Amino acid sequence: MKALMFGWEFPPHILGGLGTASFGLTRGMAQQEDMDITFVIPKPWGDEDQSFLKIIGACNVPIVWKECDWNQVNEKLGKFMSPDEFYRLREGIHYDFRRIGTNELGCVDFSGRYPDNLVEEIGNYEAVASVLANQLEFDVIHSHDWLTYPAGVFAKQISGKPLVIHVHATDFDRSRGNVNPTVYNIEKRGMDEADHIITVSNLTRATVIEKYHIDPAKVTTVHNAVEPLKDADTFTKTPRKDKIVTFLGRITMQKGPEYFVEAAARVLQKTDGVRFVMAGSGDMMNAMIHLVAQKGIADKFHFTGFLRGRQVHEMLAESDVYIMPSVSEPFGISPLEAMQVGTPSIISHQSGCAEILSHAIKTDYWDIDAMADAIYAIVKYPAMYNSLRELGREEVNNIRWYDAGLKVRAIYEQVLHRF
Repeated sequence: MKALMFGWEFPPHILGGLGTASFGLTRGMAQQEDMDITFVIPKPWGDEDQSFLKIIGACNVPIVWKECDWNQVNEKLGKFMSPDEFYRLREGIHYDFRRIGTNELGCVDFSGRYPDNLVEEIGNYEAVASVLANQLEFDVIHSHDWLTYPAGVFAKQISGKPLVIHVHATDFDRSRGNVNPTVYNIEKRGMDEADHIITVSNLTRATVIEKYHIDPAKVTTVHNAVEPLKDADTFTKTPRKDKIVTFLGRITMQKGPEYFVEAAARVLQKTDGVRFVMAGSGDMMNAMIHLVAQKGIADKFHFTGFLRGRQVHEMLAESDVYIMPSVSEPFGISPLEAMQVGTPSIISHQSGCAEILSHAIKTDYWDIDAMADAIYAIVKYPAMYNSLRELGREEVNNIRWYDAGLKVRAIYEQVLHRF
């Protein structure tokens, strides 16, 4: 079976959990004997792992016909695709996209990030999808997150193939209910046009059904998983006196960073043998620095900035407690990554991963006292720490992307049967 997937990021260049989930799911699905995946992203960097799928950069797909010779194409794109493939794709230009700014090859220069003109980039990505839909062979279209729903819808209209969309989050999660009408309309249209919708948790499934008015029969939950960490034992703690409690993620209102700071202040009222780390970046970072200073705990609080790759697991392994106090978290892979390296986790009831984790402590995001009590118990009682460490690691090692991939494949079969 051939799947044409549209995504927005892919490791090692990621800005959040979307890229991590896309990698894990596709790698898990690729273990199926006859699964053939083409994954489209706005801008590849050339160091992505393509051993189990094919990556196409939208920035390398011509949407406007321009005369260019083989050497010119090879010099510009040879690292990413052969000139012959470029010319084959160019044959798929069936629409007039000259209104869109393109380079000398007729391609769009995508940022590969989340720029201020994001909606414009989403529209340009949709144009690229039309070219691919005309030229590639595939059985099903799979769009990851709202950024790629318009591309998936256009590809469906052109090819007549079924569309599955994957809801990794909604704007209700990202905005604490202060929904952007433009984003909502893009999400709503994608859900309406999709032949089936995959959500990463039952929490998100309920949002899709209730807030977007989607038929429940059209929505299936496939929980995320975690990539096996073959060298988990190489991540160890540096000998030290103080315990470390870590928040790792985007420092935005969705993630509840202020509740982490408030809980830290409560713990430090009881003991001074704990240090707190906020790892990540985001629009609330300066506010959190000021809040830490206001609480008088700056000498026990550290900001690392954005971490990636091995740095993430090193930070998690150095920690004695990992906490994710998200206000609305469709899933949340980071607690699973923490538990892989033996770090006990505290998560909010408002997170999707709470639906599948038995050996993590769960509190409401707003219950600062419960969070502080849980942190204190883990750092002060070795029996509790060791139990969560061992049982948590065993649990997450059985939450596999391969199993998630089998569920997605069953959904593909279901929608294809109806066509």
